[in-house]
Amino acid sequence: MAPSPLIMLVAIATIFLPSIAMAKEFVVGDSHGWTLDFNYSAWAADKTFQVGDTLIFRYAVGEHNVFKVNGTLFQSCTVPPASEALSTGSDHIVLATPGRKWYICGVEGHCNAGQKLVITVQQPQTLPPTPSPAAVPAPSPLHHRRHFGGWVPKKLFRIFH
Repeated sequence: MAPSPLIMLVAIATIFLPSIAMAKEFVVGDSHGWTLDFNYSAWAADKTFQVGDTLIFRYAVGEHNVFKVNGTLFQSCTVPPASEALSTGSDHIVLATPGRKWYICGVEGHCNAGQKLVITVQQPQTLPPTPSPAAVPAPSPLHHRRHFGGWVPKKLFRIFH
């Protein structure tokens, strides 16, 4: 007996929706955006970042930029080559892997003035595995029919139906 369309829809939603629904977008600095005179450590402290989430850096084009750096460059505020800068004013970075991530503004003096962000990205929580088709029991030789008050053997149903 084939599963009903409703059961199939529920199964598909159970598999795909959690990963879609769980991905979040974070505007770095919220309404302040990516700017000077903002505490990005405090901003990130109460947030949980997961693989699949997106960071959005918003700022006035030409006033700031964004560089993804390593921990050493972050600590020393060393700016990578200009060709590595993100500079659209609305830079979207998808967090593709777990671990620590470091970002700085490469405009002279901005990183040293605190325009830098470090976050830890976590692996998303996974759902328990769904049973494989081999683990699902085979259908009963009885078919559920509304006639005769419930379950009746297939052969008996053919005779009286």
